[in-house]
Formats: sequence, structure tokens, C-alpha cells
Amino acid sequence: MTDAQETAAETALRTTGGGPPDDGVAVDGTPIPLLEPREGIPPVVADEHALAQVIAAFEAGSGPVAVDAERASGYRYGQRAYLVQLRREGAGSALIDPVGCPDLSGLGEALSGAEWILHAATQDLPCLREIGMVPTQLFDTELAGRLAGFPRVGLGAMVESVLGYALEKGHSAVDWSTRPLPEPWLRYAALDVELLVDLRDALEKELDRQGKLEWAYQEFDAIAAAPPPPPRKDPWRRTSGMHKVRRRRQMAVVRELWTARDRIAQRRDVSPGKVLSDAAIIEAALALPPHVQALTALPGFGHRMGRRQLEQWQAAVDRAKALPDGELPQPGQQVAGPPPPRAWAEKDPAAAARLSAARTAISALAETLNLPPENLITPDTVRRVCWEPPKEPTPEAIAEALAAYGARPWQIEQVTPVLVAALRAATQA
Repeated sequence: MTDAQETAAETALRTTGGGPPDDGVAVDGTPIPLLEPREGIPPVVADEHALAQVIAAFEAGSGPVAVDAERASGYRYGQRAYLVQLRREGAGSALIDPVGCPDLSGLGEALSGAEWILHAATQDLPCLREIGMVPTQLFDTELAGRLAGFPRVGLGAMVESVLGYALEKGHSAVDWSTRPLPEPWLRYAALDVELLVDLRDALEKELDRQGKLEWAYQEFDAIAAAPPPPPRKDPWRRTSGMHKVRRRRQMAVVRELWTARDRIAQRRDVSPGKVLSDAAIIEAALALPPHVQALTALPGFGHRMGRRQLEQWQAAVDRAKALPDGELPQPGQQVAGPPPPRAWAEKDPAAAARLSAARTAISALAETLNLPPENLITPDTVRRVCWEPPKEPTPEAIAEALAAYGARPWQIEQVTPVLVAALRAATQA
């Protein structure tokens, strides 16, 4: 049994009231439910005095710090954090309410020299950054699981397969903006960081055993060093069902309705989908209703909407219908880089052949290395190299191109030989 499993077994002994077997799972082979945090549910920190105590405790703690955040996706506007959970040796666990303590930069500074352990770090880092928490080094247990070849990399699945314990996941999609937060939700939140340090230690050993630990640390460093993503251009184009909208005038209706909905959602601090569904926006764009009565007949604009609501949506439709042709949106999102792969065969058959050969080679290598192809090298990077390859696909030229697109050294080392061979084979075919 690993050290991490031994630690987890001790935890289970305290939380289940029984003694687990040496392999970290119950006698019948099922995972042991993790029912309570080892020190109980910590009080929610919601004022500056309590926050100062937590900062002092975690600054005095030792080793890495487990960090998690809960958002209210689908309930509130944006992706702000409504609860932050932490755990560190010597400090125990803490639950912090960012509504009562909106500035956690002091805590972030106190932990700046520690390794932060997060699960699916790119999901939580944006909301943590908003409240002043930015790690300088991290360990992402989900990404570690991917690199190690685990088929299921959700936190519950990882804790179960690596440590032999079952986490309750029944509250992952609740409205975390609710105040006060119910005790079962707080228990769930505290348990999410209960075994993150143990999971990190076990995964580090497994990655080291597979010879992938340096790869993982290069990936973690890249995540920690990455700047915030720029604002998305034309976010209205991501409206679900947009593929049905073909005409520019209809696109203008989507844009106007999306913009009006977003403004209202932001003012009310509710999820845009609770103001007006994507499906309703698409229906209005396709129908181009001439008046409120026609709009009311469309799915998503039924009798439950008030007259004033219907009139504001019809006004958005009318604005789009009144636009001169020169102000209508252009079809397709204008993005830099190669066209969609489905168009390559017609636009550039040679490039299509290069991409097919490269994809086959990358997939074969990823299978050999026991990790997902997209973690071996991003599909976008492969497309860009195949669309505009170096004049001579030498190892040096391919490595330089991969580096220019942000590939990490370990990726360049692994991928360059197979890309060189694939591009040469496609050229000679």
C-alpha cells in the first residue's frame, strides 16, 4: 500500500468508525465512503477578523496547499467564486466566503511560495484570480491523471481508483450563491480538499514510475505562467443552435437578442439562460417575427412572459431588421489560422493529406505512451503545422514550429520525430 493510501486509510478509520483493510478498500473490494472531514466541518470564514486568523494559520502551515472553489454556474451571471476551500498540513481545512471576504489577495500572498494543488486547475484559476489568489506553482491532479493514462479523471473517480475512497458528488451543481450554505453542502465542499494532498502524492509517484513526472511539471508550470485569456470575440456566435442560422439578417437578430439578454442578466446577476434560452433566440432569428403577437407564438416566448418582456425582445428583433446591409455580421467567425479541417480536401488536398498522416501518427504515439492525443500535443498545433509546414520538414524546423505554437519541451521531443516522418511520407505519396 502506498503512503497516500496509508494516510487515506487512517482518515477512513476516523470518519467511518471502523478499521479498513490494508488495501484501502472495504473487504468486498468496494471503496470506503468518506463521510466527514477529519476535524469536522470548519466554520465558514465571512469577515476580516476570521480571515486574518486563517491567513496566519495557513502561512504557518507546511507543505503544499489543497485549493478548490465553488461557483454558481447556471444560476448567477459570470463565473465568480462563492466558496473557497483550502487544506494544508498544520493548518487543517478552511472554508472562505468570497461574498463576505471579496479580497483574498492577502491569503494569496501568504501562500505564494507554496505549491497549490487543484483538480482541473484551468476551471478554477479564473475565479480565484478575480479575488486575488494566483499561484506561482501548482499541481493539477486531473491533468496528472490524464498524463498517467487514467480512463476517468474526475475528482471522485480519481480518489476512488487511486486511494480507494468514495466522495459524495451530489452537490456539485447546486446554487453556491445560496446563503446561508446548508451544512450538507459545506461537508461536501470540505471533503473535496480532504484528500487532495494524498492524491497528489500518489499521482506523483505514479508519474515518476512511468517516466512522465518532468512532463507533468512542465505542463503545470505552463498553466501557472499562462496570462488570463483575452475576451472572446463575438461571443454571441457561440449561441447553441447557431449552425441553423444561415442568413446575415438572422445573424443580426441573434446578436441583438444575445446582447440584450446579456445586459439584463448582468444587471440582475442571473445566468443568461434564465433570462432567455438559446433555443428561443434561434427561433426568433429564423422566424424574424414582424410583431409581438408573432413573437409570442414562438417556442420560448410563451404566455409566462410579461408584455414588457416580450416588447423588449421584439425591439431587439426590430433593431436587427432595420440595420443597413453594411452593418450586418459576416457569415462565419473570422479567426486567425487554418480553416476547419473538413474544408481542407477542397481548399488544399496536399495539406489534407499531411493532416491525415499526422493525426494517425500522433494517435499511434499517444497510445504507445498511454495518454490522450490532445495532451500529447494540442490538435490546433498539429493543424497549424500541417497547414503551413516548413519548406523542409527537418527535425530542427518542425521543433522550431512546435515551440512557436507553445508546445512544451517534452512535447517537442516526443512529437517531432513522428511529425517529420508523417509530413515526409505525405509529401512523397
